[in-house]
Amino acid sequence: MRHALIHPRTLGYLGRALSLELSAVQQYMTQASLAEAWGLREAATRLREETVEEMKHAERIIQRMLVLGVAPNASQLRPAGVARNLADLLRQDAVFESEIVALYQEAATFCRRVGDQANGDFFQALLEEEAEHAREIEDWLASLGVPRHRDPAERVYF
Repeated sequence: MRHALIHPRTLGYLGRALSLELSAVQQYMTQASLAEAWGLREAATRLREETVEEMKHAERIIQRMLVLGVAPNASQLRPAGVARNLADLLRQDAVFESEIVALYQEAATFCRRVGDQANGDFFQALLEEEAEHAREIEDWLASLGVPRHRDPAERVYF
């Protein structure tokens, strides 16, 4: 499949996905350094593991774009989220992961609707992995005694 055969909206999803994944790398890397500075070594290690997972997602998106004949281009990185404590960092991460999950849900649905099963499957795999990350962050927050809070407008995918 080449660029000319790909729906422009699918290309837009790939570009947004790359931007979000690289933003997540920056965020988790920054937060790992903060946690280390606070003396929270286990949290720092865990956040570094998240950094690696997000880098792998970014790499998969880049590979996908190259296979499709598109030059990878992350249009905009978000500033890293910083806070005064681990719980606040994780709250930011939960919101960020929910945005990524929503993007992948929308992209997978769109691709399937236009008959692009291959890209639909690609986004679905990323969706499942990011949904798991979101659950892990929610569980981590719960282990810190932070109650689970769901915005009534927030979509639930699993």
